[in-house]
Amino acid sequence: MSHFDQMASSAAGTQDPPWRAAARAAAFTAFTDGSMPTQEEEIWRYVDLDISMDDYDVAAGSVPDPGPSSLTGAVEGAAAVRVVNGEFDGADLHRDGLHVTSLRNAVVDRSDDLREVFERVVPAPTEHLFAAASMAFGGGGVLVHAERNVTRPPVTIDVVSAGPGTASFPSVVLIADRHAELSVVVHLRSAPGDGLLVVPQISVIARDGAHVALTLVQDLDYSARSIGSLRAAIGADGEFRFGEVGLGGRLARLHLDVGLEGRGSTANIVGAYFGEQHQILDYRYFMRHIGTHTRSDMFLKGAVEDEARSVFTGMIRIEESGQKTEAYQTNRNLILSEGASAQSVPNLEILANDVRCGHGSTVGPLDAGQRYYLMSRGLDPQAADRLQMRGFFEEALVMLPHPELAGTVRDSINRKYETAQAEGRV
Repeated sequence: MSHFDQMASSAAGTQDPPWRAAARAAAFTAFTDGSMPTQEEEIWRYVDLDISMDDYDVAAGSVPDPGPSSLTGAVEGAAAVRVVNGEFDGADLHRDGLHVTSLRNAVVDRSDDLREVFERVVPAPTEHLFAAASMAFGGGGVLVHAERNVTRPPVTIDVVSAGPGTASFPSVVLIADRHAELSVVVHLRSAPGDGLLVVPQISVIARDGAHVALTLVQDLDYSARSIGSLRAAIGADGEFRFGEVGLGGRLARLHLDVGLEGRGSTANIVGAYFGEQHQILDYRYFMRHIGTHTRSDMFLKGAVEDEARSVFTGMIRIEESGQKTEAYQTNRNLILSEGASAQSVPNLEILANDVRCGHGSTVGPLDAGQRYYLMSRGLDPQAADRLQMRGFFEEALVMLPHPELAGTVRDSINRKYETAQAEGRV
């Protein structure tokens, strides 16, 4: 793996405290000894990665100004920061119990907080090659820490990657202290045509009674590949609300793992994704119910056209300690073209005996009966299908943790579908 050498690993963490240096060294060993995941492993089933880490250099240096994020106008009054090629780009922000700072500095200045994050919610480097690479070569990004409950607009984090044939490893760490509220929007985007690899890692710790609202808008260029992870640990009476919008990427994978650890903790997960051309949108969502009286609700809607593919694997695991759990997962998919496909695999693993669980999954075309009804009311077939599409996604969009983003997302999805209609692709 010629591009990822020991020099890159050392340069990535020259200020690391001993525990971080040891973790980085172990990750580098796991990386050099490891191999690319294959479809023979259940967690990578349905997707052929079709890449090698030898194809990429570590992203470094400045990039051309990408211009403002398309979400800038949608979130008024937000505290905005930027992460470029995995590195925090800007000045630290400290105000009214909220701290936004460089993760590379925080690992030194706030070592105990970051060590807890690494031990609890960062993927182990032995899990797969991308986790090893992220820990070995990453380390930059941003820490957002809410110390108390203060009403404010969300923090928006613009995560930009650029550089032909490069790989970047941006990290976003969110910590909400006891009874604090934290609201964050992350926009993941990349330069057009660069064919890069992005390995974003989002880590969330919500302490007892804390409330965290997070929306991730994945809007990468169609030439980019993303292997992302989001892990969260939720304390007693804590709440985690997460929404993901999947629009871009040649391959965009998100592995979500939420641990409902404390009594009465809850998680509400919503997603909306739309794939076209040769896109692959891959979601692996895992909810782990550990504490008593916990509740989770997963609700995802997606559509694919042309030769795009989507994958959803959802797992609800209720530990023996997770009595009085309520957990539900729903995944609905539209197939808009003959060459498109969707895999939807909901799963339950229940070790407790006093729970309420359910799951639902559908894959199919637009409803011919609804089309006929709308046409009987004067709409032409294309207008009737557009109305169906809008209604299909609206149920998910209004549930986003930041509803002010719904208009921007709605316009993007509608534009994709209307363009495909005009070009005769659906």
